[in-house]
Amino acid sequence: MRVGYSIFILFVFLSLLGISDVSNANRLSHANSLRYDYYKETCPQLNKIVKDFITDINRINPALGAQLIRLQFHDCFVRGCDGSVLLDTVNNGSKAEKEAGPNRSLRGFEVIDDIKGVVERVCPNVVSCADILALAARDAVSVPFRRPLWNVALGRRDGVISLANETNGNIPGPFSNFTTLLQLFNSKGLDVYDLVVLSGAHSIGVAHCGGVSRRLYNFTGKGDADPSLDPEYAGILREKCPNPANPNTTVEMDPASSLRFDKHYYDILRQNKGLFVSDAALLTDRESESIVVQLQRSTTLFLHAFSRSMRKMTAIDVLTRDDGQIRQNCRLINP
Repeated sequence: MRVGYSIFILFVFLSLLGISDVSNANRLSHANSLRYDYYKETCPQLNKIVKDFITDINRINPALGAQLIRLQFHDCFVRGCDGSVLLDTVNNGSKAEKEAGPNRSLRGFEVIDDIKGVVERVCPNVVSCADILALAARDAVSVPFRRPLWNVALGRRDGVISLANETNGNIPGPFSNFTTLLQLFNSKGLDVYDLVVLSGAHSIGVAHCGGVSRRLYNFTGKGDADPSLDPEYAGILREKCPNPANPNTTVEMDPASSLRFDKHYYDILRQNKGLFVSDAALLTDRESESIVVQLQRSTTLFLHAFSRSMRKMTAIDVLTRDDGQIRQNCRLINP
């Protein structure tokens, strides 16, 4: 009776906060189960293991931060931050998430595998792949700063389902307009501020020409370029990305600054040099544009905002307590 009454009170409290449906209440409950000291007793070496490994790999692969932050983003936006994007397809007739179109260019799987191998030797059957990905992404972006850019609450468990067809409608595409982007972010419990801030991850990394080809050569189906794109920049992109697009050719997402995680992304947005339609879309809404202007003021402000939004994003629909499992191999569910 007491348990039922407590659940009723929780439901009423959440309703007063505007969280009226059970799924949102459950989402909040699981997110609140994450803790910064989750592995203090069971794997106290975890943070050092991940940081040291990432620091070493970053010396030979300075693009690692962009690769791992994208890998985590694609994981969290499908089924929540449960490591499901790390799973391989097995012989059951259903392709895993990593085989879906938006995920075929993801990189960093082997890095997570290698870290998991080290962690398993030190703390077997304790640390989830989802938590390793969360720490690795943070540390890879943070290496140049020599300090962690955001705190990572831990305690996620790993999912056991990974379906390529579930990426449809969950991963923002390069041609998404503002309305589509905001609806998608809202569906994950994120707001317009998070949308603009997390888009700042495009400050680092590269993109394949296929993601921008239509914008350069056939924007309206008449062989034209997107008029919102700076003409000089469009010319530079056409030189780097001839038509038809070579699937192996890449361009910087933040011209001349693709290895520096800073506020420069917002500078180029206001110069109409955002690479994707989805980047330019941030200037098509008054509230969104005002946030772009705000974040353009300083890298310190951007980093603070990014820290806040990453803590929200990495808690999306997490599995905790007895849900999911602690996978022994990040590519396979436990037998």
